Amino acid sequence: MAFPATIVILPLGILFILSGLIVNMIQAIFFLLLRPISKNCYRRVNKLLTESLWLELIWLIDWWAGIKIELHTDSETFQLMGKENALVICNHRSDIDWLIGWVLAQRCGCLGSTVAIMKKEVKYLPVLGWSMWFAEYIFLERSWQKDETSLKSGFEHLEHMPLPFWLALFVEGTRFTQTKLLQAQEFAASKGLPTPKNVLIPRTKGFVTAVNNLRTFVPAIYDCTYAVPKSEASPTLLRIFKGFSCSVKVQIKRQKMVELPETDDGIAQWCKDAFVAKDAMLEKYNTTEFFSDQELQQTRRPKTSILVMFCWLCLIGFLLYEFFHWTSLLSSWLGIMLTLLFLVLVIVIMEILIHSSESERSKPKLLPTRDPLKQNLLHP
Repeated sequence: MAFPATIVILPLGILFILSGLIVNMIQAIFFLLLRPISKNCYRRVNKLLTESLWLELIWLIDWWAGIKIELHTDSETFQLMGKENALVICNHRSDIDWLIGWVLAQRCGCLGSTVAIMKKEVKYLPVLGWSMWFAEYIFLERSWQKDETSLKSGFEHLEHMPLPFWLALFVEGTRFTQTKLLQAQEFAASKGLPTPKNVLIPRTKGFVTAVNNLRTFVPAIYDCTYAVPKSEASPTLLRIFKGFSCSVKVQIKRQKMVELPETDDGIAQWCKDAFVAKDAMLEKYNTTEFFSDQELQQTRRPKTSILVMFCWLCLIGFLLYEFFHWTSLLSSWLGIMLTLLFLVLVIVIMEILIHSSESERSKPKLLPTRDPLKQNLLHP
């Protein structure tokens, strides 16, 4: 981490970690006391608590880095976004695809009721991962024998959500890198599949399970395609903390769930075809700079995140002032050392959060290969 970045990350990290711990503690209290009495009431309260924390990250995107998000979709879909349950699938292109999804969800009014299917390591991340656990994210171990049960159980819990939700599923199974693309191309060649250039080959078991279990209460699939102009660096958490802006383009096509095939093979093929179409769309964008024939929707940056940041800043600032005034912590060498230790801990935690989002650290469960002995290990 560069020194100038540390200067920015340290105060923002103190604010995020302390406010997050407050939110996590309140979430834990309501989880223990309110959820056994009324799960729906707990979910409504937890939505507000979750948003009060996640809006700090929205503020980073919207107002600190000033990332411009272009949303391309038809007017009917745009009107329905945030008002209906939806299964969201997207190409996993950058380190912060999930955060771009949060921005769109917040602008549609359903940030606190977004759910995603993620690897289990995420739930152990301090503050952020804990908040996702309280928000009922579905965590997987990348072992199908265990994950199939976790998925079905998670879907059952979603059926009675009192608020419209988005369930995000990155069916590629890992983030896009050139190394993983080469592996996907080798696998496609060995299986006689279309050779991808801009996406990875989707792993369809989870998607098929999701569709089969969500049909009755999720009316639509939002087929999202995500792109960053070639002339701009792909956004990362570190670049956002440094205040680097960029443009992000998102196309959303709404697919009615009832129109999907009934068989598992048919559902899987629909998903594969969707990613072939994404690949062609992204290839066209790379060569012509024309992204989408869908209508460009005007989305404003809500000022709610500014208000939330201001409130947290005032509260945390007051609490820290009262704490240091009451304890006189800085009046002794021991207190100074403890304070420095806390600052180092903040930097370490922020390093962990930033590094956990880096695409180079995500590894596919199984690497495509021409070795026939290893091919048997690959999911269809």
